Amino acid sequence: MKANIGINEVNTSEVAHELSKLLADEFVLYTKARNAHWNVEGPDFINKHLFFETQYNELQDIVDDVAERIRQLGHYAPATLGAYLELTELTEIFRQRNDGEGFIKEMLEDHDHIIIKLRKHIDVFANEYYDEGTSDFITGLMRTHEKMAWFLRAHLK
Repeated sequence: MKANIGINEVNTSEVAHELSKLLADEFVLYTKARNAHWNVEGPDFINKHLFFETQYNELQDIVDDVAERIRQLGHYAPATLGAYLELTELTEIFRQRNDGEGFIKEMLEDHDHIIIKLRKHIDVFANEYYDEGTSDFITGLMRTHEKMAWFLRAHLK
C-alpha cells in the first residue's frame, strides 16, 4: 500500500532517491569507521579503538534511520554493497598506514561532505518537494554529523 502522507508520488520519489544517495554515503562512512576500529595501530591504539567504536555505533543507527525514512515515504531502501557504491559520493581509500590520525582525517572529510550535502537539502526538501518531515529529519542528522565531526576535529588539536 502506498504511503498517503500528503506528498505526491513524484516528490516522494525524488526525496527517496536523494535519501538513497545519503544512505549510501552513510554506509560507506560506517564501513570506514569499522575499518578504523579493527585496523588502527599505534601508541594510542586502545583510545582510538574505543573511539572508532563509538563512531560506528552512531553511524549504524543513522544508516537504519535513513533506510526507515525511505520506507516511510513508501519506497524501498537500497541494501546491497553494489548499490551503495553506485550511489555514494564518498570514496574508498586504501591506507598505507593505519594510524589514528590518518583515519580521523579521512572520516572528518566524509562527515564534512555529508554535513554540506544535508545543509543544501534542508530547504529543497521542504520548499520544492513539500516534505517538511524529511527536512526536519535531515536537520537532526546534520546536527549529529556536526557533533561527530567536532569529536574527530578535537583529536587533531
